[in-house]
Amino acid sequence: MQHGATATTTEHGGAAGFSALHPDIIKSHVLTRLDGPALGSAACCSATLRHISDDGKLWSDICHSTWPSTASSPRLSHLISNFPDGGARAFFSHAFPVVAADGGSVRPPSNPPAELISAVDIFYKGKLIFSKVQETETVTGWFRCSPFRIDLLDPKDVVPTRVKHPEGDGACAEMIDDMVLSWILIDPTGRRRAVNLSSHKPVAVQRHWLSGEVQVRYASILAADQGHVQCGIVVTCAASEGGEMQVGEVSVEMEDMDGNHLTGKDSLVFLHGALEGKKGTGKNRVDEGQRRYCKYMEMKRERRERKLRVESALDMFSVAFGISLFVGFCCFLLCR
Repeated sequence: MQHGATATTTEHGGAAGFSALHPDIIKSHVLTRLDGPALGSAACCSATLRHISDDGKLWSDICHSTWPSTASSPRLSHLISNFPDGGARAFFSHAFPVVAADGGSVRPPSNPPAELISAVDIFYKGKLIFSKVQETETVTGWFRCSPFRIDLLDPKDVVPTRVKHPEGDGACAEMIDDMVLSWILIDPTGRRRAVNLSSHKPVAVQRHWLSGEVQVRYASILAADQGHVQCGIVVTCAASEGGEMQVGEVSVEMEDMDGNHLTGKDSLVFLHGALEGKKGTGKNRVDEGQRRYCKYMEMKRERRERKLRVESALDMFSVAFGISLFVGFCCFLLCR
């Protein structure tokens, strides 16, 4: 009993000791060492930590360290710090989780955003190899009628890196664990919303047998009243003369379950649903992204097989109908 009482007193004393620390010390020496999910968890521990953790500078620093592209544009930094319902903290809660599995009942937006901002960061083995912010107008006739595609690099442009390009199929397969991508899409108008279109880690890695280029694919599955579509992000990497990795393509496209590319106008419906809808969980982002992609590919395969069965049945019906017409015509001639 005596030992238990001592232990309880010690625990209470430790808690009281932590609470007695000056808030500036807690913020400067404890909270600044946490990442976004850890800081969010710390805010749930007590009213004091919740108050301290709500500091905008803390969350701005976390956003900038998690996604360096968010610190490269003064306009974007201003947008993040003034995000509705919490500033940088609210932006992090929008951009960190995976896209929700179902966008729910989403209709075409009555006032689609006139502009979208892409903040993209790519890390390879923990090192930043690509970072860019790009603004895309969505009101032009060319955007609305053409297949939706955002390219961050011109066809002949490459971004050199200091990391060694993977050689061989085995090394390329390891890129599924080594390369992390974030593609945050931001609506800077109206309610100011954001969503991360990436699966965080690749869903597929392919190496071209002749050129040696490696194509790394990320994907998110978006849903609306019109069904499900795949938002696919492709990163193409090649080796320089010195053997270092060069990033030669970073693009995003949208396609439906039949493999048809969506126009800008149709893509805005699904992007609107992703921006407006609830976000998924921030836990197990890699597993969740892979699971949804595999489920989508299975749905796509079943849809293709079902379509082939229908087409086969129609072909058989057409052949049978043609034969019956031929037999009937022959009987008609014989009866004459």
